[in-house]
Amino acid sequence: MADPEGRVTLWGIEVFLAAAEEGAISAAARRLGVSPSAVSQQLSGLETALGASLLDRGGRPMRMTPAGTMFRRHAQVMLNAALEARAELARADLAGLTTLRLGMIEDFEADVTPRLLSGLSEELKGCRFLLETGPSHRLIDQLDARAVDVIVATDLPGEPGAEAPAREVHPILRDPFVAVCPRGRSPADLPLIQYTARHLIGRQVAQHLARLGVKPASRFELDSYHAILAMVAAGAGWAILTPLALHQARRFRPQVEVQPLPFAPLDRTLSLSARAGMLRDIPDLIARRLRGLIAAEVVIPMREAYPFLGDSLAVL
Repeated sequence: MADPEGRVTLWGIEVFLAAAEEGAISAAARRLGVSPSAVSQQLSGLETALGASLLDRGGRPMRMTPAGTMFRRHAQVMLNAALEARAELARADLAGLTTLRLGMIEDFEADVTPRLLSGLSEELKGCRFLLETGPSHRLIDQLDARAVDVIVATDLPGEPGAEAPAREVHPILRDPFVAVCPRGRSPADLPLIQYTARHLIGRQVAQHLARLGVKPASRFELDSYHAILAMVAAGAGWAILTPLALHQARRFRPQVEVQPLPFAPLDRTLSLSARAGMLRDIPDLIARRLRGLIAAEVVIPMREAYPFLGDSLAVL
């Protein structure tokens, strides 16, 4: 949006064009993978900077004002020019890259990661790709050891920033935890099937339960989304997972119910990280492409399947 001095940014323009095309704040938010309040804030800031009302928000669908119709022509030209410039700069930056070592958590391996690599291969014609898939703590260690160049992983407590001064960090996704139960059952009368505390996601859940003083009965501790959901579907217990985990093991979704946590909410943040100053604009370019893929592949479908998620599941 525009800043307090009245400048207009490309993000504000992109939000305006999405709202104009979709005809509704909520639809524009889904398309962009952000919250409706964020869209409204961007539009208000843009209108303030331009000194004109661009959209009649009282109608259904929203319609552009005469000023909005006039600005839309200029907005599209500006956005197209920016995209062309970005692509040209990206090609110049990427031209000399011969190998990219990418570390990705398993959560994206079925769909997002293949599409990401396919898209990057079109931009980096002469680049060789080495993919490392694993749990977040292992990928973070590999980045620190310079065994990989870029990782996408769950943030450690206190990150981004405080514990990793030598990294540049690009937040990607806010992924809330939910309760997953067998059909027609509730957590109150079932044991908890835990995700292993050897991984970050399991430790985060265990620490949250400890802070709340919640001590659910538990007999199983597993390290596989598929195994956990298979047991939940069979009625062996309930689990605390995230929408991203449900998307990864989606063949079990028809057999389970997904509910808000029966106590204080919890979420995790996934970020793209790289060693600071090593790859110029490449991490930012990869993060932008990744956000678009995650919005289309995960955020929008999961919000539609489970409306209670709302803005708690969002691209950052």
